[in-house]
Amino acid sequence: MLPLTGITVVTLEHAVAAPFATRQLADLGARVIKIERPGSGDFARRYDESVHGQSSYFVWLNRSKESVTLDVKSPHGREILHELVDRADVLVQNLGPGAADRLGLAAAAVRERDPRKIVLGITGWGGDGPWAGRKAYDLLVQCETGLVSLTGSADEPARVGVSVADIAAGMYGFSAVLTALYRRQVTGLGATLEVSLFEALAEWMGQPANYTAGSGRQQPRAGARHATIAPYGPFTARDGRTVLLSIQNEAEWTRFCAVFLKDPELAADPRFATNTLRVADRDALEAIVDARFAELDGADAAELLDQAGVANAGVNTVADFLDHPVLRERGRWRDVGTPGGPVRALLPPISLDGVEPRMDPVPELGRHTADVLAELGRSPEEIADLSARSVI
Repeated sequence: MLPLTGITVVTLEHAVAAPFATRQLADLGARVIKIERPGSGDFARRYDESVHGQSSYFVWLNRSKESVTLDVKSPHGREILHELVDRADVLVQNLGPGAADRLGLAAAAVRERDPRKIVLGITGWGGDGPWAGRKAYDLLVQCETGLVSLTGSADEPARVGVSVADIAAGMYGFSAVLTALYRRQVTGLGATLEVSLFEALAEWMGQPANYTAGSGRQQPRAGARHATIAPYGPFTARDGRTVLLSIQNEAEWTRFCAVFLKDPELAADPRFATNTLRVADRDALEAIVDARFAELDGADAAELLDQAGVANAGVNTVADFLDHPVLRERGRWRDVGTPGGPVRALLPPISLDGVEPRMDPVPELGRHTADVLAELGRSPEEIADLSARSVI
């Protein structure tokens, strides 16, 4: 039995943040009933068509869920929605500002009917405050938190290449629900939970925020180099292969000089004697490291770094990652069904001893509507009538 077997989640979700939170609950065995708009569904279904004609986002975020189409603005649709919520343990929503209230699903109203309910709202900028009514998309949040000012090259800022604000909010939403389920088990009380994209990513900005507040200056954009540690970044070997290396402490610096650079006296050079000095004189230091890499092929450079006990990595493409030996040899891939055909999907990163996570299919739009309505006592004739009236 999976850890969350017996827990039912009803979710009014779209895009990334809430679907990521609920997919992780589904991975652990929760029954996740995803309410979608008839005819179109979660708009993330149409972000792209790269996976057997389906969206790469939707396939990633929605396995093991049940898709129920429902016009929640219609009286019959809203009645069904409330029946589903009444039967659920957890309600999740990342609708626009005020939408849950208009549906009669404000957290206070839901928990007044059932104090054991756990209600999670994922917002852009917080449920109150001066920006509560503003739209929030991932890149907007990256910009407002200052993250974009830290990424990219010295000449140009850049977006982080994945939806990091959405992912952060989804992770905090997932952990918040788990915390609330534990508390309910102990106290019998549910919880009202809120996570905003902005505040989730703001937490991840803790180090640069402290650096700027403490030093009075912002750490510079440094491309693939670390802004405040040196040497820590990519170097190109004689054969064109790029190797990224990371020096984390003085013992590693000393070994790096002796084993890789073949210049043990450099470790005590007053220009480079501490990390702060190495960062300040980064150009001179990297010129020395570049010259050594120019003498070596990439494989030989990586071997020497390993001998020195210095962390290093290849700078992979996504195609390289898909064939990574760690994922292959650790058996991290599984086949997951989708309406367009099977795809490979990674096991969740949380490994529980003796537990195989659920990796059920990604649902086609409305795949489970009739089954769920039958559970609520609707007859085949009633279900057919609801479909004819576009309620489902």
